[in-house]
Amino acid sequence: MTITQALLAPVILHVFMTVALGICLGRVRFRAGRNKEVRIEDIALNNKAWPDHVLKFSNNFDSQFQVPMLWYAACGLMLVTGLADWLAVALSWVFLASRLMHSYIHTGANVVINRFRAFLTGFIAVIALWLWFAIRLYLIG
Repeated sequence: MTITQALLAPVILHVFMTVALGICLGRVRFRAGRNKEVRIEDIALNNKAWPDHVLKFSNNFDSQFQVPMLWYAACGLMLVTGLADWLAVALSWVFLASRLMHSYIHTGANVVINRFRAFLTGFIAVIALWLWFAIRLYLIG
């Protein structure tokens, strides 16, 4: 396996995870509408009107477009600059594992302290990835 393949594997898996979450979100929203848990008029301009079990999926889906974008950018830049290495791959797998755990907690029991721990693990992995990229780019070369 090349370094490019190794670095892109967790990225591709995260994309598929996000697609799966989007499908789940569509299903829980459709079910909530069909079961008359929400009125279309109430959600037309306000996503907060969805029932809590739907908001969990909606908020989690939205979170896949926040910190992960920093990760995508770091991975892409490391690849185009030729600075991708096995530490970047390891940090990327840590980040993906934290996102999977975060989503599992968020859309399930939603224990906030556990969800925060998963988030923090991923956030630290992304910070470390960016620091490693900067060190490789400016100090190591």
